Amino acid sequence: MTGQDVLPPAKPKLSAKERQAREADRLMAIRLRVMIGRELENRGIEDPAGIGAALGMPVLEATKLLTRHQWREDDVARLQAAAARLGVDVSGAT
Repeated sequence: MTGQDVLPPAKPKLSAKERQAREADRLMAIRLRVMIGRELENRGIEDPAGIGAALGMPVLEATKLLTRHQWREDDVARLQAAAARLGVDVSGAT
């Protein structure tokens, strides 16, 4: 058996509690993205540079945060900070 025949280790399975927490975070992130998007639209901010400036982050980072579909551990906290910067009431997102 050569080193090339060795399979990579399997991903550890998430517990039910971890899956539920991740799903709750995913849904919260979606709600926050919608709320932030509406606020930006209401303010007439549509171009990436304006969005980055409004959120106080680089253009590419702001664009990725608002459009990404893959779950990231820190997305909810970053989206909450962006919403707070815009003055968006996020109480309805929880």
